[in-house]
Amino acid sequence: MRQIAALPYMTDADGAMRVLLITSRDTRRWVIPKGNRIKGLSGHRAAELEAFEEAGIHGIACPAPLGHYRYDKRRRKGGAREATVDVFPLAVTGQLAQWPEQGQRELRWFSIDEAAGAVDEPDLRGLIAGFRRPPRDPGHFGRILLWLQDKRSERIAPLRWFHALMPKQGRFFEQFEDHADNLVAGANALARLLKGGPDMAADIREISDREHEADDIIRDVLLDVRRIFITPFDRSAITGLIGAMDDAIDQMNQTAKAIQLFEVTQFDSQMQDMSALIVECARITAEAMPLLRSLSLNGARLHDLTERLVKLEGHADILHEAGLKALYQRARQGNPMDFVVGNAIYGHLEKVTDRFEDVANEISGLVIDHA
Repeated sequence: MRQIAALPYMTDADGAMRVLLITSRDTRRWVIPKGNRIKGLSGHRAAELEAFEEAGIHGIACPAPLGHYRYDKRRRKGGAREATVDVFPLAVTGQLAQWPEQGQRELRWFSIDEAAGAVDEPDLRGLIAGFRRPPRDPGHFGRILLWLQDKRSERIAPLRWFHALMPKQGRFFEQFEDHADNLVAGANALARLLKGGPDMAADIREISDREHEADDIIRDVLLDVRRIFITPFDRSAITGLIGAMDDAIDQMNQTAKAIQLFEVTQFDSQMQDMSALIVECARITAEAMPLLRSLSLNGARLHDLTERLVKLEGHADILHEAGLKALYQRARQGNPMDFVVGNAIYGHLEKVTDRFEDVANEISGLVIDHA
């Protein structure tokens, strides 16, 4: 038996991530919104519908599942049947005052650790526990390891006095993390923009503002690369990573500009799905950036994150091809300019996901060279 589920999440201003759990109607155990597949709806669209019906939330569901878990679904006539549930991340954008199953369930926002401990299914517990943006503080053990690494790098005694006089590592890690925050905010605004509605102008301004903030960050990074004597990574690796991140938000801004230029107000489902993939790519990038502070500790996790980024880019390619085909078929029977406009938007969206694949490749190179 195959089912679908949404993993609703929000990220606080301090970077901490929270997950929404609900209680099941029969056993009152903590679960995530889930249900049977719906004919005519893709998995993530059905997960969005379940989240609305069971929890009254709406948001942006990633078309690529995070993973799956299994549980024994009890039958009304007795007995149980094993069900496999595909889980789709859902970036929550709001909660309604009324919804179909209001009052039938309890809703509660949990921290990642609390949510993982609250659910019963081991596979679901693992999915939730691995769905996080780690704190920027590496923790006590991490700080000890970083201190030992610093001491090892200074083990040549005659050079210690020279190192002490040189500018230190700069703010590269903070700059990576700040730029990733802009990617997340820009991606969320892009996904809202492609849903249409009365707030499109505000979403376009948000993307533009985030792109300008990202420009300031990359300018500081390039200045520090020339100014700082001792850098945490090779200089080309630093400029390559921040450059790929900056290219991603530049393409988000180009998408918004094309939409504004051509006065587009309605968007194909494939465009919306590509923007949802971009939201997930940005979230993964934001999770990866703090891990760069200690590649030795986090090499395995970074490998998992970059692997998912590459898979998301491949999923975006499929959506891009399907969207162009549908667009061309409609344009043959209508206005050919619709294809020109749609093709421009699809092209920018594809370039955004391509740039996130570049981010994944840059991170993988760092892991290979330094972990």
